Amino acid sequence: MSNIRTLGEFIIEKQYDYPHASGELSSLLSSIRLAAKVVNCEINKAGLGNITGSVNKENVQGEIQQKLDVYANEKFKAAMAARDQVCGVASEEEDHEVIFDSELGRNAKYVILMDPLDGSSNIDVNVSVGTIFSIYQRLSPLGEAANIHDFLQPGHKQVAAGYVIYGSSTMLVYTTGNGVHGFTYDPSIGTFCLSHENMRTPQEGNIYSINEGNYIKFPQGIKKYIKYCQENNPEEGRPYTSRYIGSLVSDFHRNLLKGGLYLYPSTAAYPLGKLRLLYECNPMAFIIEQAGGKASDGTKRILDIVPSELHQRVPFFIGSTQMVIKVESFLKEYPDPFS
Repeated sequence: MSNIRTLGEFIIEKQYDYPHASGELSSLLSSIRLAAKVVNCEINKAGLGNITGSVNKENVQGEIQQKLDVYANEKFKAAMAARDQVCGVASEEEDHEVIFDSELGRNAKYVILMDPLDGSSNIDVNVSVGTIFSIYQRLSPLGEAANIHDFLQPGHKQVAAGYVIYGSSTMLVYTTGNGVHGFTYDPSIGTFCLSHENMRTPQEGNIYSINEGNYIKFPQGIKKYIKYCQENNPEEGRPYTSRYIGSLVSDFHRNLLKGGLYLYPSTAAYPLGKLRLLYECNPMAFIIEQAGGKASDGTKRILDIVPSELHQRVPFFIGSTQMVIKVESFLKEYPDPFS
């Protein structure tokens, strides 16, 4: 027990390594930790209470909201509002940005973008889900209410990003631009403890993660890449293993640790892609780059995309660097007809 380093201790220890060194960012990460513990507690009771299933309401993306989507969104939003470091929140579950237009909010330095409960439709069948968050410094002047432009920043402007995975154990993984660190929740003491310091992803992998049920809708380059993954070529380590959970956080976390590639291309049904740039792609891209991997929309770096709207979608390819480069080469040879 004497060697245990808690998330709180680690944040304080590392706060002066942050690009924008201040106790404010440390406090903000602590509030995310608290909200994650609250949501984790409710997820662990799913099936025992009236918390699973849908609320018969669509979010702005046209997706049916689950009860836990709404619950997690409210808990994380409340945790952010309770801090004087946050001037506004944008969430996958909100139609528009939420501005904290109080005196504290107008003088706060940061905005939060989040997917409160990624993969929530899997809750009913006890499959791992997660929370994704992204932190930026505001662009608007202090003393004024935040505005939409504070949220529409390219991913390389992030000052911190992370995710929480609620699985066989609950883990919080984050980066502030100085490596990626993972903390496992110990329910016996109610604390996140350092379990994975300075996480690195392999440059090569043998796992590809894609919903092959959509194969007929994929562009030709992706179909060719899937066949490449399935070819028998022992010298190059193929065929690769196909692993797809359907929860971005879960698929990403496995591939981060083991090496692999997650793919969500454009399709005939979603010609611009399906995953959200601001809530899902940017934070995961920041994390994977800090871990030595790569993230792309098929032609360019995810973190260089300048967003044009809050709920913007993009094709998404993320994971081991050499695998991302390989799928980009297929998309270059067979250009995406939907882009």
